[in-house]
Amino acid sequence: MLSSFIIPSILSLLLGVFSQYISKNNHKPFTATTGMLLCTFAWILLSIVGAIPFMIGLNESFVNSFFEAVSGFTTTGITVFTGLDKMPYSILFWRALIQWLGGLGILTFFLLITFKSEGDLWHLFSAEGHKIDSARPVPNVFKTVKILWSLYIFYTLLETVLLFIAGLSPYEAFIHSLTSLSTGGFSNHDASVGYYKIAGFKHYRAIEYIITIFMFLGGVNFLMHYNLFKLKLKNIKRDLETRSYLNFVLGFTLLILIGIFVNGNLNLANFEESFRKTIFQVVSLITTTGFGTEDIGSAFFPAIAKQLFILLMIIGGCVGSTAGGVKVIRIVLLRKLLKREVRKVHLPSSAILPVTAKGTIVSRDEIFKVSALLFAWVVLIFIGAGITALFSDLGPFEAFSGMASAVGNIGPFYFSVDKMISLSPVIKYTYIIGMLAGRLELLPLLVVFNRKSWL
Repeated sequence: MLSSFIIPSILSLLLGVFSQYISKNNHKPFTATTGMLLCTFAWILLSIVGAIPFMIGLNESFVNSFFEAVSGFTTTGITVFTGLDKMPYSILFWRALIQWLGGLGILTFFLLITFKSEGDLWHLFSAEGHKIDSARPVPNVFKTVKILWSLYIFYTLLETVLLFIAGLSPYEAFIHSLTSLSTGGFSNHDASVGYYKIAGFKHYRAIEYIITIFMFLGGVNFLMHYNLFKLKLKNIKRDLETRSYLNFVLGFTLLILIGIFVNGNLNLANFEESFRKTIFQVVSLITTTGFGTEDIGSAFFPAIAKQLFILLMIIGGCVGSTAGGVKVIRIVLLRKLLKREVRKVHLPSSAILPVTAKGTIVSRDEIFKVSALLFAWVVLIFIGAGITALFSDLGPFEAFSGMASAVGNIGPFYFSVDKMISLSPVIKYTYIIGMLAGRLELLPLLVVFNRKSWL
């Protein structure tokens, strides 16, 4: 098992030395385009290296190992492995670690330690981050990255302690802390978090609530966490995206509970259980974590819940969080844009109705950017769904859910893991592209295919 990690370590060292040699002999200026190109190829290379432990340690094929590594680093959480309960601890830890590193960005972690130029770091930080204007805790990008990672580490350790108190072993507590705050969703059990109830853990309810809380925190803009530690509570209260995110969680939870009640499956005796399962799944899906205590395709959730789950997958978490999806602020901006167009019908053509968010006017460029990214996001999902339907016997809804899960970096889908494992390599490589595009928010990947970017 030791060779599973020694070989990729040596390969990583050689790639690092080679990259350093290339960079020293490259005198071209480091631009935003360069950052996007470097970011895309770095994610692909690191995922290939990250796949080696699976290939050696589990004797898995390259396509499955590469798929699992990309799913881990992008915090998607789709798995093509079964028998997790009997896997070596080292492999399970590696799956969790790559998700934790991918949560805030694998490049920012290493660049923080190695990069000397703040401008270069910012280009890479932007390429790996979210393609929308967002504030930073402090102007200096080095200090920004340090603050983000300090908060990230603190929350991870805090969750580990709380899960340990709730009855998990230190190893299990740490594994699930790595994969819940990063909104990744890899568990070391085939039954995911639902295992603890099945296995008869005394405080399984507390375990589920703790993980729910930290998944929720992972979906919040980390600038809001910084404001919390600085006791700037008014900034949090006034933040449009944070309020909308909380409203989405509460609103969807209420709607699904109403659906369960209408179906005759909700009463006072099982209210706590229904509430716990519902809010866990709502938070797991909107944060694109993918943990489960109940199969989203099970009879427990009515048809309306299954439809709302798809919407949650599309919405995603906040900008500046570890979550995937379209992002809450973009949904809010598009809603405001639609509201403005409706109002303009009753006003003179010369009327000016700017779209505002967080107390400022949103620029036309930002609106165009949001619209373009959403369009590209939808097109990529439909292309992937078409490829899935073409090379498999999955139905339209199942095919759509698979690619939507990949691009949204979500994890759950409406067919079985065994079916995912049996899919054609063509579909798996399509999902790999989708996972990378979703994590890098499409633009860096599209830049790679733009001929002018290489000139």
